[in-house]
Amino acid sequence: MNLLDLIVPPAFAAADGINSDPSGLSQLILPGLLLAVMYVLLIRPQQKRAKDHKALLVALKKGDEVVTNGGVVAKV
Repeated sequence: MNLLDLIVPPAFAAADGINSDPSGLSQLILPGLLLAVMYVLLIRPQQKRAKDHKALLVALKKGDEVVTNGGVVAKV
């Protein structure tokens, strides 16, 4: 069995006159699901990191030691 045996018969079955048009709602399910996954995996963690970073900056006070992006240890 090769890949064409899996692809070709369903393609011809759809052309036989069977109504294979998806409804409007079913066409929106996949893009909606993809947007939800992108939000959970990409946007939400970035918002959490930004919130944590802002809280760290607010909590800094004179005399605190920090490490810069370049790796230099400094005092505020």
